[in-house]
Amino acid sequence: MNEQNTQLASKLIDEAYLLQGVESLRSQEKVITSLLSTRSLPQNGMEDLAIMSLMNTFALMDSSNFIGRIGVGEREGRVYSSIVRNRNFGLYHGIGRSGDINEVQPKAAGSSLMYQITNHLAADALRIAGFKTLKEAMVLPLATGMTLSLTISALLGNEGRTKKVIWCRCDQKSCLKALNTAGYQVIVIEPLLQGDEVVTNLELIKQYLEAPDAAKTIAGVVSTSSCFAPRAPDNIVEIAKLCKQAGVYHIINNAYGVQSEKVMSNINQAHCMGRVDAVVQSTDKNFMVPVGGSVVVSGHDGVLAKISSAYAGRASISPIIDLFITLLTMGKEGWKDILQKRKECFNYFKTELSKVAESFGERVLDTSKNPISLNLSLKTLQGKEFGLLGSMLFTRHCTGAQVVDLKQIKTVCGFEFKQYGSHHSDFHTPYLAMACAIGMDEKEVDEFLHLLKKTWAE
Repeated sequence: MNEQNTQLASKLIDEAYLLQGVESLRSQEKVITSLLSTRSLPQNGMEDLAIMSLMNTFALMDSSNFIGRIGVGEREGRVYSSIVRNRNFGLYHGIGRSGDINEVQPKAAGSSLMYQITNHLAADALRIAGFKTLKEAMVLPLATGMTLSLTISALLGNEGRTKKVIWCRCDQKSCLKALNTAGYQVIVIEPLLQGDEVVTNLELIKQYLEAPDAAKTIAGVVSTSSCFAPRAPDNIVEIAKLCKQAGVYHIINNAYGVQSEKVMSNINQAHCMGRVDAVVQSTDKNFMVPVGGSVVVSGHDGVLAKISSAYAGRASISPIIDLFITLLTMGKEGWKDILQKRKECFNYFKTELSKVAESFGERVLDTSKNPISLNLSLKTLQGKEFGLLGSMLFTRHCTGAQVVDLKQIKTVCGFEFKQYGSHHSDFHTPYLAMACAIGMDEKEVDEFLHLLKKTWAE
């Protein structure tokens, strides 16, 4: 409320009470000032009403909400359903322009401003998580796989399509399909087996990158820093060193690694000691928002500009709204607390799962390099029992647990993978894979283990 309106309002209600209300409004304005000046998460999470007030402010800055507006274009932010209008907080125009997702949308100053703030908030959250040296972040309304495809295509360009991209096998389809969609030839590196753990075959990567014709044949390396055990995250520090020495691109698929301090610290170290061009992570897997967004970050100036200018057309703002609201609700302290609780929950899960495994005559596989995922051996199961265990858990409303029986052969983008799901062609024992992801708590661990014991007995 400006000074004139305050004076007019004082003629309607007691000035003492009015000033209290005005002071509350000014406190809200200070929050906006802080967001614009520090471009970082608030120290403590904001209340819902304050966030909704901020969203309304952004909406009123967009042309579709101007008083007396007249729209004669083909896209004027007209929304038929009131439910859809409310779901989108009055922000209908999206972000970016046809030539660059990061450009200001002339019809949507409020949406454009919110988008830029969200990019800074995401960068701050990732720095807190451990990637201290990142310079810029960009939130995209695409899930991880399509963002990887866009990133690879934008950075490697048409010249890269005459070369090949090295990819370390990870039995999850998105990354390989991202490379295939972008039009690149792929060299699949089969990992090594060390005890129970599937690890990066650095020597084979080194052979490709140090070959006499490497500069003419290799465009870059796509590594993985978060994955289901028994696969360990790739040795991204050593890969980064090899890429720097060879002068090739290095893109990291960090789908859900933000929630691990260990993973983020390794990414930071890889950037400092070698070459890391871009890192892609999911918004839903790391920040507890609906599926549909990702964050691509870089420690180098100009990298994200290449990616943003490669985005075709205007973009949806829905995933950006979700992340913006969530990060403001968390604040710095809330975000740190969530990260710490996940770490503690993982240790609890591993301890309790080991006890249950012993009672089954099984064991928890030794995959110490993976800070998010766990495996329970299934060597005592036979035949149809593998399928029964997985289906019984699912029908009892347990999702996310994956039974890997080592019998599956799957072809993805023309490549045949034996023992698909285990990340290796000759793994030694079937297992049940689980993850202790962000947002999980000890109560949920206890409920899962109780269900697992009951299902096992049956």
